[in-house]
Amino acid sequence: MNPTQLQLPNDRWRPLEIVFWLIPVLAYFLFPGYLVLISQIMIIGLFAISLDLILGYAGIVSLGHAAFFGLGAYTAGLLAVHGWGDPLSGLLMAALVSAAFGYLVSFLVVRGGDLTRLMVTLGIGLMLFEAANKAASITGGVDGLSGMVVTKLLGVFEFDLDGRVAYFYSLAVLFLLFVLLRRLVNSPFGLSLTGIREGGKRMPAIGANVNRRLTVIFTIAAAVAGVAGALLAQTTQFVGLDTLGFTRSAELMIILVLGGTGRLYGALVGAIVFMVAQDYIAGLNPAYWQFWIGLLLVVIVLFGRGGILGGLERIRARVTRRASAGTAAQGRAS
Repeated sequence: MNPTQLQLPNDRWRPLEIVFWLIPVLAYFLFPGYLVLISQIMIIGLFAISLDLILGYAGIVSLGHAAFFGLGAYTAGLLAVHGWGDPLSGLLMAALVSAAFGYLVSFLVVRGGDLTRLMVTLGIGLMLFEAANKAASITGGVDGLSGMVVTKLLGVFEFDLDGRVAYFYSLAVLFLLFVLLRRLVNSPFGLSLTGIREGGKRMPAIGANVNRRLTVIFTIAAAVAGVAGALLAQTTQFVGLDTLGFTRSAELMIILVLGGTGRLYGALVGAIVFMVAQDYIAGLNPAYWQFWIGLLLVVIVLFGRGGILGGLERIRARVTRRASAGTAAQGRAS
């Protein structure tokens, strides 16, 4: 084993991770009336993971990430409207189109600072939104793209009104992509992204091409966002302009901050907390639900740096230290 292998993070699955992925399976049986909501949580969680790749790991801030999400949704939607309704090939095409667009955009993004990146991504998102709005004959404009006909998954499973097929379809895609991305961020490439985030000016000294690595991860993140958008389009069989809107990008940032950046699981936890809270609070008070979501965000930022997972990690570290101190004290006393 060489020294570089010794420095890589432990890639083994922890028991808590296994439990985490068993929860959606149990939820299918425990909450049969909420399958549609849970499916959307998984899709938004995948979308949040795509942002975490560039923000949490590479340090690229973006306020226009919904551009890739919406592009993937419209790609899958337009294919389904015009007779190409196969779900898997639709996902693949959405990933390719979003990746190609992300690759082109990356040349404008990776060379700037934080403020430049914010303005560029925001501007591109707004331009794509207006382009989709103007091209109403193609996209449906403000009325959205309807008339999608999504064929049976694998030629066998037909999408039903109860959302059962969509549930396992979303779960399978989320899990497979998560496994690949988990391996990616724990690889030497993933470690180099962390190095760029923490000290980008020092990385060229060890032979790392910073711009090339940022271009690669930005393209991958765009592809993952496109897959998430395509999933939403296929499972709901509708695409609206809101998939490209600034509000979706802003909500995505909130989700990631809530869960915790640079962890992958933070994106999933943030999606669960945000969407469950949104659904519950909106049911109690439809007019003022955003106030309580905002209050929750402020509390997390002030008292739980690193989001929910960051706070839990600090609590666990504190408990471990106290337990170690107690054990040491008992050893000295004996």
